[in-house]
Amino acid sequence: MSPAAAPKPSPRKKTPREAAAPGPRTLAIDIGGTGLKALILGPDGKALTERKRVPTPKPATHQAVMRELKKLIKALGDFDRVSVGFPGVVDEGVTKTAHNLHESWEGFHFADALSKATGRPVRVLNDAGVQGFGVIEGRGVEMVLTLGTGMGCALYVDGKYVPNLELAHHPFRNGKTYEEYVGEAALQRVGKKKWNKHVQRVLEQVQPIWNPHKLYLGGGNARLIDFPLPKNVIITENIAGLLGGFALWKEEPLPQ
Repeated sequence: MSPAAAPKPSPRKKTPREAAAPGPRTLAIDIGGTGLKALILGPDGKALTERKRVPTPKPATHQAVMRELKKLIKALGDFDRVSVGFPGVVDEGVTKTAHNLHESWEGFHFADALSKATGRPVRVLNDAGVQGFGVIEGRGVEMVLTLGTGMGCALYVDGKYVPNLELAHHPFRNGKTYEEYVGEAALQRVGKKKWNKHVQRVLEQVQPIWNPHKLYLGGGNARLIDFPLPKNVIITENIAGLLGGFALWKEEPLPQ
């Protein structure tokens, strides 16, 4: 007699909000240098589930990150499409740079690989770009700077995203790039007080160049800012990096 088949695990019970939300569900993923985060968004763009997080593997090769993403996704339930914020340049679903992950991401067909793994359509955008879609007004010039493992940057004109603006790797001060000046390594090296002065200098530099109507500061380290901000500068909730994923599926296709 053949051995009995193992019983299938019971499906996760849907929350009342999930059950009452007909329409497409979007799995929103935010890939960071220290953490991989995800949640499900309803057809109105609002969160249906709690945010789930797992540490970013070390080394963060694309194979290792894909393995962790599969575990993360499994805990969240049903979805119809996927949005991903990625910390680097992305061109039509192909990751071109990943300074805070691993060189194996260069030229990786990420959208295709994740679509194959999930059986769902996938759109990938720079992570700062996705975060901006979670907070911008869609009026005039708006800018996003994210402060975390590195420094992300996104620019919008009347709500239109300008793709892959990699300000972080541009020379800034004393032979250092913007990212080397205000990234996590700089924070650990110089301490919170001096790091705040660094962030203040970055704001003073970028404001008269782009003259944004609003400048949003996001990322995990934005919470450490303790100096008075200009009136047009706003600190955002870190969850915007997930909520902005809904915009990738609006009617007008976005650059990937």
